Order: sequence, then C-alpha cells, then structure tokens
Amino acid sequence: MRRIALLGLLLLALPASATDDARARVQAAAEAMGGEARLRALSSLRIQGIGHWNLLEQSERPTPPWLVMYEQVDELRVPSRQRLRQKTEGRGAAGAGAWQVATLVMDGDAVAMEHEGKLRPVGGAQLQDMRERLDFAPERILLTALDAKDLHGAPDTALQDVPHHVVTFHQGRAAVRLFLNANTGLPTLVESEDAHPADMFWSVWGDVRTRLFFQSWSLEAGGLRYPRNWEWQRNDTTYHSFTVTALELEPKVSDADFAIPDDVRKAFAARGGLTVEDLPLGRPDRPAVELAPGVVHIPGRWDVALVKQEDGLVVIEAPIASGYSARVLEEAAKRFPGVKVKAVVSTSDAWPHVGGVREYASRGIPLHVLDLNRPLVERLLKAPRSRVPDALAKAPRAAKLQVVARRTVLGTGANRLELIPVRTETGERMLFVWMPEHHILYSSDLVQPGQSGGFFNPQQLSETVDVAAREKLDVARVFGMHLGATEWKALTDAVEKARAPTTASATP
Repeated sequence: MRRIALLGLLLLALPASATDDARARVQAAAEAMGGEARLRALSSLRIQGIGHWNLLEQSERPTPPWLVMYEQVDELRVPSRQRLRQKTEGRGAAGAGAWQVATLVMDGDAVAMEHEGKLRPVGGAQLQDMRERLDFAPERILLTALDAKDLHGAPDTALQDVPHHVVTFHQGRAAVRLFLNANTGLPTLVESEDAHPADMFWSVWGDVRTRLFFQSWSLEAGGLRYPRNWEWQRNDTTYHSFTVTALELEPKVSDADFAIPDDVRKAFAARGGLTVEDLPLGRPDRPAVELAPGVVHIPGRWDVALVKQEDGLVVIEAPIASGYSARVLEEAAKRFPGVKVKAVVSTSDAWPHVGGVREYASRGIPLHVLDLNRPLVERLLKAPRSRVPDALAKAPRAAKLQVVARRTVLGTGANRLELIPVRTETGERMLFVWMPEHHILYSSDLVQPGQSGGFFNPQQLSETVDVAAREKLDVARVFGMHLGATEWKALTDAVEKARAPTTASATP
C-alpha cells in the first residue's frame, strides 16, 4: 500500500495539460496495476463471472425499476490479437425458464456465433461490442490510451467524492475519457462516446455515452492488480453489472479456440458493414396485403401500414431507423402516386418502434404520439448525431408533435381512424388504431404470435380484449406490429382458454 500511496503523491504533483504529462500519468497508472511491461506481456486471460443486464429497451416504462436478465460468463481473451471467445448462459425476463446458452467468437475483424455445433456469422453490432470489451477492459485500457496518437490531459475532477486525473484520446470513432484515481493511480472509469449504427436498440440514440466503472481491486498472482467488479452505464442509466468470480492469467490457448472458417469469415465481411439504416423494407416471404381498399399492411422486421384518406396518406408506425422510414415513403409514393403523407402514428415506446420518427420530422410530417411517450420521442428527436448524422441532424427543424391523450379521430370517410390510448398494465404506453368502417383493429405490440403457434403472453391478449369491450369496438379482424391480419375470434378463444381453471391431477 505504501507503493500506491507514493504513486498518488507523484500523480498529484503532475500538471494535466501537456501530452507528455498525460502519458506520464497513464504510465504511473500502469505502474500501479503492476507495470506497463507486465500488462504488455499478458498474452491471455480466462475470466469467469456472473452479472445482470437491465433491459432498458424491453422494460414496461422508460424509468426504473427495470426488467433484468441474469448471466454466467466464461471468456478466453487474447487482447493483443483481438481474440475473444465468450460463452454466456442467460436467464431472465426476456427468455424462457431454462438457461439459454450462446457462444460468440471474435478473431480480428470477424465475429461468429456457435449454433448447434456450427459457427454462423453475426453482424457489426457484435463486432463493435466485443472490440470495446477488449479495448476498454482493465488489462487493456491503459495500453489503449498509451498507444493512442492524440492522448491529452484534461482538467482534474472529483469522481465518487475522490480527486481524479483525467486524460482523453480517441479509439477509432469513439471519444474517450479515462479517470485515474489521484490517490492510488488506478483507473476508476472509462467514458466513451460513440454511435452504434448496427445495433437495433442503441442506434436510435445517435451518439451514446457509455461509462465503465472499475472497483473491488485485487492483487493477483505475479503482481497484477485487477478489478473484480465492473459496471456499465449508457446515457447515465445503469445498464450492465458484472462480477469476476475467477481469473486465470496466461491460460493455455490455441488457434482452434478462436478459429472461424473461411466461408463464415467471408459471410461476415458481406454483412458486418451493414447498419440498421440499411435494412430493407418488407419481407419476401410475407408480401404486403391490402386489408381493405386503401389500407395496406407491409410486414417486415417491424411492420408498417399505409392508410389512404380523402386528404392524404396516414402511415402507421415509424420503426427502426431514418433510412427505413425513407423507404416507407418511397413505397407510399409508388402505391399512391401524387398523394401526400399527412400524418404518422407512432403507437409504442419500444425503441425500435420509434427509431424512424426523425425522418418524418425532417420532412415536416406531423407525428401523432401517446401523451406518455412524448418525453421519450422528444429526447429521441433531440439526440445528438454527430458521428452518423441523418437527415434531421444535417438540416435541423422543429418536429410537429400531435399528442394523443384521449380517443381521437384522425381523418374522415371510409378510412377514418380512431386513435385509442390503451391504458392497461402492459399496454400502458401503447395506442390502438381503430378502423370503424372495416371493423379492423391495429393492436400495436400487444398481440404477437407465439413461436410454436397461437399467441404470446395471455395477459396482453386479455388486455386487448378488455380494451375492445371498454371502448365498445365491434372487431372482426386484428393486426399489429408483428401480427398479420387475424380473426378476432382467435383472440377471444385464446383468452377464454387461458382463463379456464387448471384441471387438478388425480391424487394416487
């Protein structure tokens, strides 16, 4: 401890402005961890641990408490060669009752997932996440800083009520700030700001700030000091916590541990550069369907509907990304030439569901959103996008928000719509769209097909049926964000089946 205290005194005496001073501070931090030479010589690690994820994008509300996913992790790392093999067992709110096993392998510029004994390519989101996991890891972050060409000092600050030195640099596109405890020299926080254009959830937020905290430092064999607890925040909200339960330095590894077949590597190269903006509109296996004259349902990863009214076109949903919305508008122009888009209705607060609203805002098209979702949509519209700018970032303009607080009529004629706040437990932040002339109900995200037939989540089905009764809707068919047109009776039958008492088994 005396050695660390002396290092702290030296660090406090260093000015924080020049590049050389920033380098000296990071080198002193490396010395506090066991020495720069020791860190550079560390060829491999095996890390086992437990953790949990706060499912920010899947929770019922945009405020805590969050739904949680628990994990058990076993990793092999070769940091200097950008190699990582990660086996994760996950269990929690977003999965089935049993532990779900997934193995990801990164070797340089390719990532694959093991499925049924075979490796299959994944995408750019996984590559970015795994590179960050290595580059900003405790054993690597100081070397990442020292190897950066633009390492500089920043003003000292207090973090967790403790004085800290701050250095800055870039790692690829990301701007990084590294906080070094002024008393011990050890790194406390890595803060990075970057876009995540290939991530289905985080891409919608543009420039995302990620903060990785280290604590619970431990003296390991050979003199390396290593933190046993890590916590990630994104945009100031706790996102992921992880505790190292076992750490092995210099485990035996082989090329076979990280081998990705050539065909898988080539397939990853073909898709790894794609972003959420590149997703095509629609699905070849589920073509667009006209549910009624002038009412077109376009299935896809996230569905969209077009409704032609007497004075223009209404688009139901603005999902995924600005590029996806641009393709929706192109499709609308082909199907209804010369008809202007008069409104967009966004029915849910799920991040992918609102990911495309910025494109409509950039074109001055009014956005109809539920009153409870207004703060979320406003944050999304104001989110900075300096690294991967979209149309709204390039030419900012005020959005035309139409807030829906009660049952509201949109348009006239045979295709008039009624926007209905759901106001149920799981549908609290959803809007239904009712087409009274056609007896068709758009159920937002509340009705979804099950993976093995039937429907997902009886609670949500029952809420849908209850809302129809509450609003006195004579529904013939229902469709939704992930649901093709379905006879209403199928829902009511499913709800009755779910409500039926369980038959008690006979006691022997």
